[in-house]
Amino acid sequence: MYTPLRLAQALETALGDAADVRFSTTTRSPVLPVDDPGYAIRSRITFPAHDNPVDGPGPRYAYNVAGAGFDTIVVVVDSHGDTAELHAPGGLLDAVAPHAEHVLLAVIPSYIPESPMPEPLRGPAFSSYDPEDVGWLLQDLSGVELEAPTEEREEAIQSGGAHYAESLPVEYQPSEQYQALYEAALGGSADRIARAVGAVTETVLAERSPRPVLVSLARAGTPVGVLMRRWARYAHGLDLPHYAVSIVRGRGIDPVALRWLAAHHDPADVVFVDGWTGKGAITRELAAALEEFPGFDPRIAVLSDPGHCVETFGTRDDFLIPSACLNSTVSGLVSRTVLRSDLVGPDDFHGAKFYRELAGADVSRAFIDAVTARFGEVEEGVRRDAKELAGADRAPTWAGWAAVERISEEYGIDDVNLVKPGVGETTRVLLRRVPWKILAQRGAGADLDHVRLLAEQRGVPVEEVDGLPYSCVGLIHPRYTRGATGADGKAVAK
Repeated sequence: MYTPLRLAQALETALGDAADVRFSTTTRSPVLPVDDPGYAIRSRITFPAHDNPVDGPGPRYAYNVAGAGFDTIVVVVDSHGDTAELHAPGGLLDAVAPHAEHVLLAVIPSYIPESPMPEPLRGPAFSSYDPEDVGWLLQDLSGVELEAPTEEREEAIQSGGAHYAESLPVEYQPSEQYQALYEAALGGSADRIARAVGAVTETVLAERSPRPVLVSLARAGTPVGVLMRRWARYAHGLDLPHYAVSIVRGRGIDPVALRWLAAHHDPADVVFVDGWTGKGAITRELAAALEEFPGFDPRIAVLSDPGHCVETFGTRDDFLIPSACLNSTVSGLVSRTVLRSDLVGPDDFHGAKFYRELAGADVSRAFIDAVTARFGEVEEGVRRDAKELAGADRAPTWAGWAAVERISEEYGIDDVNLVKPGVGETTRVLLRRVPWKILAQRGAGADLDHVRLLAEQRGVPVEEVDGLPYSCVGLIHPRYTRGATGADGKAVAK
């Protein structure tokens, strides 16, 4: 009311005796009009609310306009109230138009308090990566007790009592035997990983942006984002920005992180990075979430695309990426991300924990160093791969999704989210969920040694099958209660 009143006073001063300036306000509650010379409210105009009120839509009122004989009506609103409803038939402007020769709309900028945006977290204060390797668009929840036993989490998730992102699984501590399998897998696949890293990075630089902003999907995408950044520096001398953001199935990508990125970089340069694809659920989640954030490209770049659901990848082979074998100890000692309403406000990044106490078991930098050490050996192969990819038909076929639907039907599982295809996703099932059984491609070799070991430790059967489009598929127990175990026959109600 203050600014329109000052405007009326200024008009009165400017026009002098040539005009009679009146000032009034609209109301939310009605006042009874009485067309009597001795009564203050002679007439009333009714129109719908146009300012998106918190209490919902409803009628609003303007008084002493109808029949007053004004030659000009100046409607003053703030920018928050300058909506389509204001201009619509029957809206305020339309309602007052018959009662004056001219209607002028004056829009005053609304005051919008600026909330200071949080800044990225960096090592060594948060994560064991070098500070320049990744900025985490997350908030540190290290002081909050978030871990719950695997069985308790599974029951809550499947009963609908909790979302998987509201708690954390207890971090798996590998045995000496399992750690040895990881080291052997890394030694045997470092060349293959380096070559895929080079191929996907070259594809990004050639097709997406000459100076991309790498944004990995925490946390599986983060080691790949670090490696892609290292390849760009090794092969082209580029110092690419790299951030990690949270995306949660069923709830989308962190909107505060996207606003931060848009405020600091051109969204057109942002390339989202993940480790691998399974059936493509996160690919679809990202595309849907970005519909509300124009300018960002929803196409994900991944190291491996066995699900055939992206067009930017280093390989489509379903092979063991050793970073899938471990949890935080190969991902900068950072937990998976957390989204819970009592911890994450509207202006907060999603959360995660930094497990400083696991520093003695951390192999995050060692993994990066082992792969980057092979860059020189694979450089020629990367050039061939990049050229071949440039000329190939890489359109997604979603073959992985179709396979998951087929498996879901064949095994009587009515939720495709409980079918986790690929060696990376199968490993996650064994480490974080309550597995029912593992399907393995008949004749699959050493790439599945760690899967077999984990399955043995948890008492989960491994069933060899023919015609599987992945190396393996993990089936989460689809009828889990704490009275059921991984393979006791209670899984499926036929």
